[in-house]
Amino acid sequence: MYDPAAVFRALADPTRLQMVALITRYREVCVCELEGVLKITQSKASRHLRYLLHSGILADRREGVSVYYRFSESLPREYGIIVKQAVRLIGDDELAVLNREFDQFRACRCSSASRVKHETAGLA
Repeated sequence: MYDPAAVFRALADPTRLQMVALITRYREVCVCELEGVLKITQSKASRHLRYLLHSGILADRREGVSVYYRFSESLPREYGIIVKQAVRLIGDDELAVLNREFDQFRACRCSSASRVKHETAGLA
């Protein structure tokens, strides 16, 4: 059972709202991506994500040492609408900056990861 107050509390923090905005756009994000884009520490990112997880908004999955977050499949439709409306309150300019920074961070991270793979495989 979802607690409406818990969902609203989870969305009331600017950092958590930015995290939810990025997850809305990219469907699933890694903690390290949120750290880089939002310029926060791993502990702060994890604390906020745990808050969103406990509110029922997010679900997580582990892949090796990385943890990825996405919207919970059990999130009722009405709560999903609330989340999307809250994200819209951020404003187009701030959303555009967040999305641009995320795209740049992900491209840089992916190109670095592929470079490391090629170097370790003797392809570079």
